[in-house]
Amino acid sequence: MGRKPREKSGTGIYHVMLRGVNRQDIFEDEEDYAVFKKQLHRVVFYKDESGKSQPPRCVIYAYCLMTNHVHLLIRETEEEISIVIKRITVSYALYYNNKYQHVGHLFQNRFRSETVNDDAYFITLLRYIHQNPVAAGITKLVENYRWSSWIEYENYHKDQQTICNIQPVLKLMPFADLRALVFELLPKASLILDFDNDGRRRSDDEIKAFLSDSFGLRQPADLQLYSRDRRLDILRMAKIYGASIRQLERLTGISFTIIRTA
Repeated sequence: MGRKPREKSGTGIYHVMLRGVNRQDIFEDEEDYAVFKKQLHRVVFYKDESGKSQPPRCVIYAYCLMTNHVHLLIRETEEEISIVIKRITVSYALYYNNKYQHVGHLFQNRFRSETVNDDAYFITLLRYIHQNPVAAGITKLVENYRWSSWIEYENYHKDQQTICNIQPVLKLMPFADLRALVFELLPKASLILDFDNDGRRRSDDEIKAFLSDSFGLRQPADLQLYSRDRRLDILRMAKIYGASIRQLERLTGISFTIIRTA
């Protein structure tokens, strides 16, 4: 059976995760992180063989480089997302394999991607991506991690070139409000967007515990009492955590159609 086609985003925006094959580390030292950032820079500030600037191959809104994986909040422009990601990973793998005399694949063959079709979820993902190092216990503060794009946001008012396109994000909310949200940790942040669950389905008890521990729901049906936007946000997170649509329909009493489109 062939692989399921990658879902297309209505906005062109995706949350992409790249992981080292067999979960191996893809960054060994600071030079490696810096080289990967250069690859991101090259696809945004693309120049042809003559050195002439060309339209960006993509737009990046956020990134976070972790020891064995990378998160990107990215929008298609000139090229399909799969081509852009291939450019980034192939170039970096050539550098890595040469430096460490590594043989074979560096990244998992098929990167994970998730469509982002509304502003509320876009902001949730932007928070999650920047909170990754805190959730992993690498640092206590978002602003102290060197290898995420949050430093670009903190310095957005300075006249300097950045990988991320920050202005569209600041049109959604003032920087002070965004900063407060990013610094307010998502509940159970390391589980909410469990992008690496490898298709595992959770038991009813696991889903109930997830909803209770993460969002304070005494019972799943209480989700019906939340505002529409917050309800959809939690449903998305539960699906990524590993809940099936039918399972959530049964547990929460919310219709299949609403859950499917969340």
